[in-house]
Amino acid sequence: MKIGIIGSGGVGGFFGAKLAKSGQDVTFIQRGPHLEAMQRNGLKIESELGDIDLPTVRATDDPAKVGLVDVVLVTVKSGQTDEAVELTKPMMGKNTAVITLQNGVENENRLVAELGEGHVLGGVAYIVSLVKAPGLIKQTGSMCRLEFGELDGARSRRALEFLAACENASIPAMLSENIQGNIWKKFVVISPFNGMTSLTRSSIGSIREDQDCRPLLEASVKEVLLLAEAKGIPVDFNGSREVMKFFDSMPHAMTSSMHYDVVNGKPLEVDWLNGAVVRLGKEVGVATPVNGFIYAALKLLKDGAQNVAQFNS
Repeated sequence: MKIGIIGSGGVGGFFGAKLAKSGQDVTFIQRGPHLEAMQRNGLKIESELGDIDLPTVRATDDPAKVGLVDVVLVTVKSGQTDEAVELTKPMMGKNTAVITLQNGVENENRLVAELGEGHVLGGVAYIVSLVKAPGLIKQTGSMCRLEFGELDGARSRRALEFLAACENASIPAMLSENIQGNIWKKFVVISPFNGMTSLTRSSIGSIREDQDCRPLLEASVKEVLLLAEAKGIPVDFNGSREVMKFFDSMPHAMTSSMHYDVVNGKPLEVDWLNGAVVRLGKEVGVATPVNGFIYAALKLLKDGAQNVAQFNS
């Protein structure tokens, strides 16, 4: 398959490298020092699941040079979705599948509005990885999985072909017939997890063991579960206690991508996580005071280093 990957960070870089190593025709759409390093020295993955060293990769900041592709993987932050749409258009043919592997529950609709419903598939990536240095991705832990599917639940030829490509690349993957349920199941976890670890600048272990923070974490979870119920989206969790058991199973020192971003002065996805809980809650009449507090406390830092500098001045 010919695959274009928009964003070559922890998600796009890791899964793209595995697909490229297996022989798929992969082009990374990237910019800045990371792109320059990839063009000069290729792409390296340091992983507990097995290192990858690709001395040469196809990488560019101009998608018009790529040509039409079979699949576009959108792996950028949710705040960059509008830019990703414009980068996708030059690579789209009549049957191109555009699969979003982003955080949040609104990206599919944003892509459909610009690219058309017939092109967009929903997706979920489970991976702990980041750009350790330009041209180098660091992955930790055993979590590594993709879930994706057509928005109408169909087992389409293009989805089955991409599933086969993932399996050939030793990527654990599932073709879902209820991708909205998969997306919301992750959202129930990552919104409270990202929000609380970022708000407290602490690991999940410290939060779950604190007598004041643990109830806040669970209250945040309950709000997202109520929101999913109000929107008629079934999620595969038997209440907040099951979600808390999942948090209890996480390594004590584990933090979130947004925690990493806030302590390093990078832009935050809070608008598309806790902010989305608040926004969607208002639409359906679900009160979200805990997520509202988390969002209010973090939104002044959402633009990254510029606002951090202003805040500290």
